[in-house]
Amino acid sequence: MATVELSFTPLPAHVRTARLVAAAVARRSGVDESLLDEVRLAVGEACSRAVEEHRLHCPTEPVRLALTEEAGRFEVEVTDTSLRPAGPGTGRAVVPGGFGIAVIAGLADDVQISETSAGTSIRMSWPSAVTAS
Repeated sequence: MATVELSFTPLPAHVRTARLVAAAVARRSGVDESLLDEVRLAVGEACSRAVEEHRLHCPTEPVRLALTEEAGRFEVEVTDTSLRPAGPGTGRAVVPGGFGIAVIAGLADDVQISETSAGTSIRMSWPSAVTAS
């Protein structure tokens, strides 16, 4: 399956759309029905966090969402390009851990957070079983 990419204006109303798209693509990718609520909730948390960062630091930049099924895994990557003010002794502020990241880690099968000079990426994945059509 090819990657489905979505970018949206950092408005809270668009988080719902991102959740619905993620659930639809997850279902098509073969993610078990029992995991679809976890996909929706984790994507909603990650997108809400990205929207908040963008609204504070770069309200004109879109939040990016990539959905991919590969090698039996459904993967979602939410990327925010906000350049938060630097923390003490660092080039950028550290990703705020907080409740949202803990929720995502409890919902997704695997979570990876990447910090670069261009922004923050939260990558989550779940098992999938795509059947050829």
